[in-house]
Amino acid sequence: MKKLEEKTKKIKMFIMDVDGTLTDGKIYMGPHGEKFKAFNTKDGLGIKLLIKQGILPVIITGRNSEIVNTRAKELGIEEVYQGVDDKLEVYQLLKEKYNISDEEIAFIGDDVNDLPLINKVGLSFCVADAVGVDEEVDYITKLNGGEGAVREAIEMILQTSRDNN
Repeated sequence: MKKLEEKTKKIKMFIMDVDGTLTDGKIYMGPHGEKFKAFNTKDGLGIKLLIKQGILPVIITGRNSEIVNTRAKELGIEEVYQGVDDKLEVYQLLKEKYNISDEEIAFIGDDVNDLPLINKVGLSFCVADAVGVDEEVDYITKLNGGEGAVREAIEMILQTSRDNN
């Protein structure tokens, strides 16, 4: 746990996947093709608390959804990248843009397409119901994706910054 605490102290950016992480991974479709996703309000408040602590929240996701843009805007997330096939490419751009190192970045994901980021960042999380990544991360949340797992990871990071103040 001590090693985990040391890693959390360095975090300046928190990158999140969406489907299966910020949501439960389900996509609800209406009879006219409308799509719906459910986001957890606890995760939302956690993201706002991150911003207050000066930690930059970022979304990088493989899917495209206007719903994600709406939610990100509502929470104050300015860095949103959708339809991304190569998450590492966006990651490298963010590192350069904000002049930060791998050790200063945390990531939370839920599936094998997140492995490149999981293996690159300074602090990695996966949700409890993740698939194929649990052996690679620093911490597995107790909660499933869309059920407050993002907030759980954020609280670990924020606890360290609270302890240092």
